[in-house]
Amino acid sequence: MRFKPTEYQLMNVETGRVFDDGDWTLSDPMATEPALVRAIYKTKQFAPVDGHDGLYRYSNWMPIKRMLKDSHAPVTYKSRKLSKRLGMDNLYITFSGYYPKIGALMTTCSFKETEAYSVCARLPKNNGKVLVVQSAGNTARAFARVCSDNNIPIVICIPEDNKHDMWFTKRLKSCVKIVAAPSGSDYFDAITLGEKLCTDPMFLAEGGAKNIARRDGMGTTLLSAVETIGRIPDAYFQAVGSGTGAIAAYENNLRLIEDGRFGKHLMKIFVSQNEPFTLMYDSWKAGSRALVDYSPEQSRRDSEVILAKVLSNRKPPYSIKGGLYDTLKATGGDMYTITNDEIVTWLIQYFQCEGYDIFPAAATAVASVAKALKDGSIKSDDTVMLNVTGGGMLIAKQEGFFEAEPALVLSPELPADIIVNKVKSLF
Repeated sequence: MRFKPTEYQLMNVETGRVFDDGDWTLSDPMATEPALVRAIYKTKQFAPVDGHDGLYRYSNWMPIKRMLKDSHAPVTYKSRKLSKRLGMDNLYITFSGYYPKIGALMTTCSFKETEAYSVCARLPKNNGKVLVVQSAGNTARAFARVCSDNNIPIVICIPEDNKHDMWFTKRLKSCVKIVAAPSGSDYFDAITLGEKLCTDPMFLAEGGAKNIARRDGMGTTLLSAVETIGRIPDAYFQAVGSGTGAIAAYENNLRLIEDGRFGKHLMKIFVSQNEPFTLMYDSWKAGSRALVDYSPEQSRRDSEVILAKVLSNRKPPYSIKGGLYDTLKATGGDMYTITNDEIVTWLIQYFQCEGYDIFPAAATAVASVAKALKDGSIKSDDTVMLNVTGGGMLIAKQEGFFEAEPALVLSPELPADIIVNKVKSLF
C-alpha cells in the first residue's frame, strides 16, 4: 500500500491553540509559558492499517512523512502464569523486545524502537541536518540501529559509563556517531553535551518529550493493547525515567475516548522509579508540580547505585504543562518506588512465568503492579495493561552481537564551539 504523509495539526495543551506544524515544531511559538504541544489527527477513529508493516500499521496516529524499513510493533497478550502468580484475572502484557515465539522482533530489545521509527520518519528525507539524541542507554541503541539501517546521519550522546548498552546484532554504518560524557557523568551530562552541540545549525535536536513523534511512537504500546483487549484498560503500569511513555499513553487514551468505540474512561496511570533515584516520586508525594531539589552530585551517586539505570533522568518532563504531573493528576494515578532487591525478585519470577528475560526497568513496573494490588489501588479483576518496555536480550545476543565504542569522549563543561568542532570532524 502506498504511503501518504499523515494529516494533523498541533495543539498547545495549556491554551488549546491549534496551529499548523512547521518542519520540526517542538513548542507553540506563541506560548507565554512552557507547555507540550499535542498532535490533532484528521483521522479520529483508531484504524490500524493492515497494508503497512510493523509499527506503521498505527501510522494514522503518528506524525510522519514516510515509512522506514524493518520496524516492528509491540506485542500484547493475556498473561496466564504471571497473572496467576500475582492473583489477577485480566493482566495483559504489552511487550516491546525480542522473543520470536510470541512475534516480538525488536532486536534492540527496547520499546525505544517505537519512538525512533516515529521520530526519524517525521524527518524529511535528505533534510541536510544531523540529528542529535541524548540517552542513558536504550534510546541510544534504538536510534543508532534505526538510523544505521536507514542511512540517517545522527550523533548520539551518552554517559561513558553506560557504553555497555551500545550493543547491536549487526555493525553500525558510518552515519552513526557516538559521543560520550566522561566516566562519572550521568544522563543530564549527556543532555548538556547534546544541547551545546545543537547550538550549531548543522545539528538538529531530537527534542525528547517535546517531540510529538517521540510521544506518539511510544503511544503505540497502548494501541497494541487496545487492539488486543478490545477496550481501554482500567489501569496502566510502566517504570519511568522521563515519564514520556506514560504521557504518550494518556494522550492516546484521550484519542480513544474521542473515538468512542473502546470506552469513555481514563485508565489510571501508575508509574514507578528505582530507589534511591526517586526525583519524580519525591516531587509527586510532596504534592509539588515543581521538582524537588536534587543536586548533581546526589544524582550521580544515586544513578550509580540503581539497577535500572535508564530510569535516572535528572531533567524529566514532569513539571511542564501536559507533562507527567498533569498526566497523573488527570488519571487519578500514582507513583511507586522499587528497591534493587525487589527488581531482582521480579526479574526471576517474570522469567519463570513468561519464559523470557526482561530489563530491570521492566521488572520495576512488574513490582509496582504487586504493590498496587496489595494497597488496593487496583482490584484483582481489573483489566490491567503492563507495559514491559524491554527484554529478550539473552535470546537476541545468542544470535551474535557487536559492541560500539564512542568515537569521542568530551566533557560537557567544554565550550560549545569546541564540542561542535570536534564532532564536526567526525563527518
